[in-house]
Amino acid sequence: MKIRSLYITSLEPFSGTLFISMGFMDILRRKVKNIAFFRPITLSENSDNITSFMLKYYKLDMNAKEAFGFTLDEVKSAAAKDKLNELIQNLIAKFKELEAKYDFIVCAGIERSLLPSAFDFDINLEFAKHLNTPIVNIISGKERTVDEIADAVNIEANIIKDSGCIRFNTFINRLDADILNELKKKKNELFPFISPIYMLPEVEELNSPTIEDIKDALKCEFVFGKKEDLRRVAKQIRVVSTTIDTMLTFIKEGDLIITGGDRSDIISAAIMANSSNAYPMIAGILLCGNILPKASFLRLIEGFSKISIPILSADGDTISTLSKVKEISPQIKPANERKIALISGLFSKHADIEEIEKNIAAAHAPAAMTPIMFEYTLFEMARKNRQRIVLPESNDDRILRASEILLRRDAADIILLGKIEDVKRRASSLGIDIKKASIIDPEKSHLMEQYVNDFYELRKSKGVTIEQAREIMHDCSYFGTMMVYKGDADGMVSGAIHTTSDTIRPALQIIKTKPGISIISSIFFMCLDTKTLVYGDCAVNIDPSAEELAEIAVSSANTAKSFGIEPRVAMLSYSTGNSGSGQNVEKVRRAAEIVKEKYPDILVEGPIQYDAAIDPTVAKTKLPDSKVAGNASVFIFPDLNTGNNTYKAVQRSSNALAIGPVLQGLKKPVNDLSRGCLVADIVNTVVITAIQAAQIKTER
Repeated sequence: MKIRSLYITSLEPFSGTLFISMGFMDILRRKVKNIAFFRPITLSENSDNITSFMLKYYKLDMNAKEAFGFTLDEVKSAAAKDKLNELIQNLIAKFKELEAKYDFIVCAGIERSLLPSAFDFDINLEFAKHLNTPIVNIISGKERTVDEIADAVNIEANIIKDSGCIRFNTFINRLDADILNELKKKKNELFPFISPIYMLPEVEELNSPTIEDIKDALKCEFVFGKKEDLRRVAKQIRVVSTTIDTMLTFIKEGDLIITGGDRSDIISAAIMANSSNAYPMIAGILLCGNILPKASFLRLIEGFSKISIPILSADGDTISTLSKVKEISPQIKPANERKIALISGLFSKHADIEEIEKNIAAAHAPAAMTPIMFEYTLFEMARKNRQRIVLPESNDDRILRASEILLRRDAADIILLGKIEDVKRRASSLGIDIKKASIIDPEKSHLMEQYVNDFYELRKSKGVTIEQAREIMHDCSYFGTMMVYKGDADGMVSGAIHTTSDTIRPALQIIKTKPGISIISSIFFMCLDTKTLVYGDCAVNIDPSAEELAEIAVSSANTAKSFGIEPRVAMLSYSTGNSGSGQNVEKVRRAAEIVKEKYPDILVEGPIQYDAAIDPTVAKTKLPDSKVAGNASVFIFPDLNTGNNTYKAVQRSSNALAIGPVLQGLKKPVNDLSRGCLVADIVNTVVITAIQAAQIKTER
């Protein structure tokens, strides 16, 4: 998929985030109709100058609320409460809304230095990774040596790579002229593996406040001058308390003169200097002490219609005023055509516009699927077609807590089995709101007799009597399974306090397998840092035959595809290709052949070792011509011993999120939980069951 967004970020403040964002916006406007600007994190909801500028200057068809994600305080609070993942999910939701409305999104991050020291990671990289957005990183070259800049560029490039993000390009900004020239000469030597890199010079005007910036920051009174004069840039600050003769010896172009409000002589000299070809142009005058010149003097200077110099008046003495002016951060405002024109010219001169345009057109979004992205995708799929999921184990607190989350997130309609008053009382004692759930007491349900008769008809050929059917149907797992079979529920999740056989046995007896499928199997979704893999079978079949292994592979490929994962199936063994032999290798080889013969549209490779299946470098050596090797997404293990141990090893050693087991092969979805499951595991399993139910309905 072509990229539709870029994430512009820098480690330190005043690196030029707005500058670079404007450059990309100008490039994109030439070929993209609808562009959005987005700040995932801001210092304050109401005082983000970058967002305000971008929306106003580029006349973007979006409101301020759409243009930002969360404030820094909200991010801090989420991190402190261990709810950062929840915040990221909400951020993804906001970003997806923009993707649906706009053709391209320019994102601008917050400077890393503004984040609290408790954050031992760059939140921008976390956000970019989960938004699947390539990084444009900015390095400040101000007051740095060539070696220091080179170190910063190389270190940050490695950090971006290690985080799982894709670096689109790098800008080194605010470079001294000599440093810039030296970097250009040594570019290939200093950055042999980093490209493209663009280098931009320091321009003092962009780092200097305008008279208007000073007026707004100090809340000054505008005493004299024309409104357009406020756009002048104050390049230097001069405190003048001397005589006129002395002042005229040291004033320079672009000076802001700070003096007392009673120094009409200094004001007169500044006005005369600005009208004289022999002296530099002064940017403006700032009067201190809230003292204004006499009315007669103001009337005098107002008479010089052709001479205009902005004069401001501020509270405070000279020293405090000087200190405040030095702290003012220069702003780029939509009305400041001079600075905007300067920025546009600098970007065009020092960045290769044609190369950037080609890279945007050619670039593809990184094939990333983080655990949070995958969970977000699951919830969105479930919300679009809500299903009724029955949970027979309402006497487990984890089930009740998961039910509340699912109901609040509108992921599914929940049916709880149990004694109604007991369930309500327990939920109340836990402070859980499950009012939207349906609660059914199987023993008092009007469905009981019908289910007893239906089960008897299904199993009487196996010797089941009506009395046995009635006794069996009082088991919550059987009652829940019958609800799914009869269409009173769309799927079932059980196993928090029951064994796997307690969940699967009723499903096999009542729901049965799909046509052409002889066995139930399982998969786990293994959500690694930047991708989601499918592992099967790690929970059900102990030692499947070659034919059964082929069925597991086909079912797993179909499951992967139905959840948005392109299936590339690796049939795993201790041997790759023809390098080994033995009974177990031959079983895997035969299974792969069966899949290729019966399902030629499925990409499959086997036998293949795990490293050759997942690592492109190893794959080039062992199976250079394979379409699966090095890029597998579905991993089929030869037996339960291998599969179960591998998924747990990967889960524990890499902090992967393992979602499952997800049962496959049934006519209607029933899924099993581990008895050690967490609330989050239950939530994810219910969501997957709901998606399976919706897809089965569509297949019909």
